[in-house]
Amino acid sequence: MALSEHEQRMLAEMERNLYENEADIVTTLGERRTLNHTAVAIGVIVALAGLITLLLGVYQDLTVVGILGFAILFTGVMVAVATPGKKKSESVTSEKSKTSTPSGGSFMDRLNERWDRRGGDNNQ
Repeated sequence: MALSEHEQRMLAEMERNLYENEADIVTTLGERRTLNHTAVAIGVIVALAGLITLLLGVYQDLTVVGILGFAILFTGVMVAVATPGKKKSESVTSEKSKTSTPSGGSFMDRLNERWDRRGGDNNQ
């Protein structure tokens, strides 16, 4: 089913807004990190201990123990998910920034240059 002209304009506007979104730019230009296996392992162990405590509290009909188990479970999940790992190849990131802007422009200049290159590729 073909899109109407109005729907095509709306779709194009939504795409432009998506590309202009600061969060997308930060994600694109952000540092990549490796997975911190130690934090994940500790988080999983703590979460399992919390789950066991939670189930024990429910089984014994002790609300305080159940709430404590949930808090431990939540803490374990947060440790496993939220702890960042080490940065991936610092030299590759610095090489990309050097090649993209030999003049050493500001952050906004680099973003504008990248946007211009992206727009030029799509128009051709």
